Amino acid sequence: MNKKVLSLVGAGAVFAAGLTGTAAYAGGNHHAAKKPTVVLVHGAFADSSGWNGVVQRLQKDGYPVVAAANPLRGVASDATAVRALLDSIDGPIVLVGHSYGGSVISKAAAGDKNVKALVYVAAFLPQAGESAADLSGKFPGSTLGDTLKQVPLPGGHVDLYIDQAKYPRQFAADVPLKDAKLSAVSQRPIDQAALAEDAAGAQAWQTIASYDLISGADKNIPPAAQQWMAERAHAKVRTVKGASHSVFVSHPGTTASFIEKAARETVR
Repeated sequence: MNKKVLSLVGAGAVFAAGLTGTAAYAGGNHHAAKKPTVVLVHGAFADSSGWNGVVQRLQKDGYPVVAAANPLRGVASDATAVRALLDSIDGPIVLVGHSYGGSVISKAAAGDKNVKALVYVAAFLPQAGESAADLSGKFPGSTLGDTLKQVPLPGGHVDLYIDQAKYPRQFAADVPLKDAKLSAVSQRPIDQAALAEDAAGAQAWQTIASYDLISGADKNIPPAAQQWMAERAHAKVRTVKGASHSVFVSHPGTTASFIEKAARETVR
């Protein structure tokens, strides 16, 4: 494991949730047509089902929703995949990223005039030259490294998983235990190289209105790191005290209302 990832493993993070809709479905609700499409991008160690509580609330309030299946192979390549999805959607978009998904949306939305707001949920907001490993190591507090398991892949790549036995406490401490255990089984791994990959070029948060939901008891990305990145981006911030890295699972109502706030304030 290279030095950047060792830094992340010793002090920081990345993560969680994928596909609960399609662009065609998002446009199918006539009542939702006047509202922006909300695109949700998960990070590592979870799958798209984690967004379900958020999706239900957004749809109830008339928002079309698409949850992107983040490949978790590398920042640039993942951003290209998400950008292709964005390009398939008509009208304004509110783009949401959790954890490592924050790095992906920061690149994917750069220069995209349809993206009116970025919502970061316990997420990374890198600038060019910074990786998830760099950012998670800026502040103490992450215990992620002690929970990771490596799975070597052909071609020299390595997938990282969170040990299932350690997952609930590490990743989802405020989620009901039975649900956290299910998430531990269905988690999607990330290529360790993705955590060490530097952001490149312009980042969307430098030009697009940004909102940051900070998880106050996060054991993956230290809350201090989240706050520092949010302040640098001049983001509007809400902190959920006592929330784990899975804040969007444990607090779906708060997460959905924060996304809707971004939509109301940026889409005219």
